[in-house]
Amino acid sequence: MPTAHNGDVALSYDRTGPSDAPTVVFVEGLGYGKWMWQFQRDPLAESYDTIVFDNRGTGDSDCPEGPYTIDEMADDLGAVLDDAGVESAHVVGASMGGMIAQRFALEDDRAESLALLCTSHGGEDAVPVPPETQAFMFDVPEDADEREAIRYKMTPAISDGFAEEHPDLIEDIVDWRLDSDASEAGRNAQAAAVQAFDAADELGTLSLPTLIMHGTDDEVLPVENAHALADRLLHAELELFEGGPHLFFVEQADAVTDRLREFLDQHA
Repeated sequence: MPTAHNGDVALSYDRTGPSDAPTVVFVEGLGYGKWMWQFQRDPLAESYDTIVFDNRGTGDSDCPEGPYTIDEMADDLGAVLDDAGVESAHVVGASMGGMIAQRFALEDDRAESLALLCTSHGGEDAVPVPPETQAFMFDVPEDADEREAIRYKMTPAISDGFAEEHPDLIEDIVDWRLDSDASEAGRNAQAAAVQAFDAADELGTLSLPTLIMHGTDDEVLPVENAHALADRLLHAELELFEGGPHLFFVEQADAVTDRLREFLDQHA
């Protein structure tokens, strides 16, 4: 896989799809590796030049000492596009990746459009991660083994019954997370970036097309954050997925991909 550099930080990325097609770059959420976007990236790569990369602290990218900032991570995205020779891109970000996408669009005119999934503009006006969700994410039982710890952390991000209905997929996700997710140090450094992020007062300056997608039952970043984003962005379309949890783009992958494709086809 190719490697970009932002200063001393090496960033692993993967590129696939027609080289003469518009570029779509995908940005992951807190702790997640490149595997996270396969449900959307793989089908879209049939008609788009697609790039996905590991955030700093994750997978095959370097894990510099934290805490990180969203500004640094947006610069990482820019470094990946520099290395790939990309002059413009449609930016798709989920959760923390949506925050990185917002900051990138505010600072870099290569963003042609934004797709923001299950994310927030941050700051005092955002609806925070509920305390009970934070407990699942960061207070794993001491006697849990690696696989049990990952399942425990995922509990608030998936809907009731999904794991029972799709046990093979859950086991695959556990494998992918064990193989390529952020280290504990990287995850904590990314969490600090999320906690400090605030773009609420800046979003009104963005005029690019934006698609906001959010599950109505998100227990990580509640759906009120999607409405707040839509209120602040000048050219935003809001698409809610009924009953969708934080990982609604996994549980309702086909519907999310179809809506994203429709948006990209309109603006690419």
